[in-house]
Amino acid sequence: MTIKALIIGGGVAGPVTAMALKQAGIDSTVYEAYDRSADGVGAFLTLAVNGLAALRTLGLSNLVRDKGFDTPSMAAEMDGRRLAEFSFGQPLPDGTRNQTITRADLYGALRDEAVRRGVPVEYGKRLVAAESTSDGVLARFADGSTARGDLLIGADGLRSVTRGIIDPNAPAPRYVPLLNAGGYARGVALAGEPGVMHMFFGRRCFFSYVTRPDGEVWWFANPPQPTELAPKDLAAITPEQWRTKLRDLFAGDDFPALEVIDATGHIFSGWNTYDFPKVPVWHRDRMIIIGDAAHATSPASGQGASMAMEDAVTLAKCLRDLPEVPRAFAAYESLRRRRVERVVAQGKRNGDGKAVGRLGRMMLPLIFRFVAKAAPKQGWLYDHRIDWDEPVAVG
Repeated sequence: MTIKALIIGGGVAGPVTAMALKQAGIDSTVYEAYDRSADGVGAFLTLAVNGLAALRTLGLSNLVRDKGFDTPSMAAEMDGRRLAEFSFGQPLPDGTRNQTITRADLYGALRDEAVRRGVPVEYGKRLVAAESTSDGVLARFADGSTARGDLLIGADGLRSVTRGIIDPNAPAPRYVPLLNAGGYARGVALAGEPGVMHMFFGRRCFFSYVTRPDGEVWWFANPPQPTELAPKDLAAITPEQWRTKLRDLFAGDDFPALEVIDATGHIFSGWNTYDFPKVPVWHRDRMIIIGDAAHATSPASGQGASMAMEDAVTLAKCLRDLPEVPRAFAAYESLRRRRVERVVAQGKRNGDGKAVGRLGRMMLPLIFRFVAKAAPKQGWLYDHRIDWDEPVAVG
């Protein structure tokens, strides 16, 4: 009997899950709340080698490499001193390293490839309700339409509707007291080879940049923000107001933040930072959440998209190998929960280090010495691999 999955969300987790399910012999349809034009978001992200390894099991890693650029390492600096330099894990056997890519390119490439492989994607389908039936799941959308399937996968992100349907008492995202802003700068020559992520601990704000091979500088900043700003208040801040705010925050620092900001034509609209320390309930009956809907991590982990890719491949394997859907969901959770919650905790620690006070800045050189010694132990983060051909163990 052919199984059909309803996948809610067309960002990263949704299309990758659909392609993994197809490879496992399971049909699906992706339902995206926004029109396709919503892909045009300005920010960028880094895909870690463990996420790229998950894509590789689906024949997708080259798709990302063609649109991103290698980002093999990072360098941490403060007050003109190099505190440490780290590698983002070992390359894959074909030489693939961490990739930095725009969200728009990543989303578009994954959705286009899913469609090319025969996965239907429906746009303008905002989930409002879902219920278990005698033989599956019924999903209801804001436009009045419905869809029926054998199971429903919520890949609908931080503000997941599916999460609330599965567990009305599900926790809200935790606010991490940092804002995000950034942009792309041209015509500015900076020190360091392309692909190295330079991170600077300024007196009042954290700043990072990476130079693309063609010389364009991609950067972001994390202004501290003790209280959470409402979406309307964030939206009211214009790009030029962001520019002024950032120039004030970096005045007097001895790294090239001001130079980069001045060379940036348009600064991204800022956004809040959130994570989920723990989402107690991931699945109920024939409905489950994955990716950010289940375990959003701070961008400081550098693992959000990679965790979603690992989720997609692992869930597809469980559904392939375990015939009963609830049993497959339970196996999936047992394989994923400990790892993703550890990543969320790591991201929180990384984010906390971006907003240190005067005493914290004094301690940073010592802290990074310990971090450098512990770096070889980060294999748990980057060396994780999923063997597609290995059957899912039962029990």
